Amino acid sequence: MSHIERQRQLQQEEAGEHLFANRVRVYPKSVTGPVRRFKWAVLIGCLGLYYLLPWLRWERGVKQPNQAVLLDISRERFYFFNLEFWPQDIYYLTGLLIMGAVALFLVTSLAGRVWCGYTCPQTVWTDLFMWVERLIEGDRNERMKRDAAPLTLNSAARKAAKHILWLGIAFWTGGAWIMYYVDAPTVTVQFWTGVASTEVYFFTFLFTATTYLLAGWAREQVCTYMCPWPRFQSAMLDEHSLTVTYQGWRGEPRTRGKRAANAVPAGDCVDCGACVTVCPTGIDIRDGIQLECINCGLCVDACNHVMERTGRPAGLITWDTLADQAAKAAGTHTPFRLLRARTVIYLSALVLAAVVMVVALALRPGIGLSVQHDRAPLFVRLADGNLRNGYTIKIINKAHVPVTFELTTQGLFGAILTEADEGLGPAATLGLPVKADEVGTFRVYVTGQPTTLADGTQPIDFSLRNTVSGEQTVYRSLFMGPNTEGKR
Repeated sequence: MSHIERQRQLQQEEAGEHLFANRVRVYPKSVTGPVRRFKWAVLIGCLGLYYLLPWLRWERGVKQPNQAVLLDISRERFYFFNLEFWPQDIYYLTGLLIMGAVALFLVTSLAGRVWCGYTCPQTVWTDLFMWVERLIEGDRNERMKRDAAPLTLNSAARKAAKHILWLGIAFWTGGAWIMYYVDAPTVTVQFWTGVASTEVYFFTFLFTATTYLLAGWAREQVCTYMCPWPRFQSAMLDEHSLTVTYQGWRGEPRTRGKRAANAVPAGDCVDCGACVTVCPTGIDIRDGIQLECINCGLCVDACNHVMERTGRPAGLITWDTLADQAAKAAGTHTPFRLLRARTVIYLSALVLAAVVMVVALALRPGIGLSVQHDRAPLFVRLADGNLRNGYTIKIINKAHVPVTFELTTQGLFGAILTEADEGLGPAATLGLPVKADEVGTFRVYVTGQPTTLADGTQPIDFSLRNTVSGEQTVYRSLFMGPNTEGKR
């Protein structure tokens, strides 16, 4: 029985007296092999992308930010390479979240919690923190001995160095996160010269603290108790999902030591506990699929080393499906099924969402128009008998150059437009100038004589045309007056 199992057994025996048990600290042992090397490659790729992406430049023109990925809060813009999103484009974020959720469902149904085991930020930073811990305090057995022994000067110095490096990584992480919201070179200079905004300092230290606590102290507690995903991942799994699996039909019964030719028949598992000691969440994969398992596969590397030393075939712990395991136990084989009902549904939903997003981006207008009718007064009767309505017109110019827009109306015969603030008009067509990459706001009066005011309203369309590109958009509104229905 392993150290972790013994502690858990003792706590379970005390469960009748306590409503909860204290955390059993996990001491993962280092391991080498193909899975560990692949995890290092993914970790380096994810961290490199996260830390370096804010420094990537992308030329957009004069007076435009040149950071490739930037969520500019002050300008209310999100820049992603050659794409620029306005607050009115928030539905693209909704579509992206839907795609992310469906993609996660699809990946989980195919390969279990592979996202959790390789690319989840909690896993990536926890792996980095544990590497620092091993580098300074030693591997599993050495760390356990240090923690069990009285604190010495050497142990205190090592722990202090470890926590200093943890805080340094956490600080670097929090600072990099801020760079996605403020130009990276600018905010770096401002931060170290003490002239950055209060918000920059606050959120930098907030993310520093959360990274330090979650990756350094909480670790597997986040994956087991704080993250909601393990609790409903079972709804995406079935007997054809590819997960890290112990081949019980081959490994049982467990017997320690090498297998002699004339020995009593026994399984390949030598009950060494290597799979448990390398697990970052401290579980025994031989107990089957468990909530805590993040499908990282480090137990595969550990078990393969043991199989090599004992002269048995590798793969006692491997990626396989429950259906194939049951078939192998019966002496047959069930191939992995990529296409099945749930994966087809998830894949179809993902493709549909992606197509909708691409089409929406391709057809995204470069201008925007909104019209708000004045509430008081709703209309004014002029001396010549005509009616006048007031509107607040907002025009979005997404171009990086100033543009004059032509505003006309349809639905009100002989309508005359007047811009109150700029003194434009009266005319049937107004030319409204809007600065580059801004929203222009105008007070426009529309004067005319409606033919029929059903319930005191008549539909009127405002048509807007970009005089540079020729792009047009229409906004449907109402022209109001006294109820004349039935009087004409």
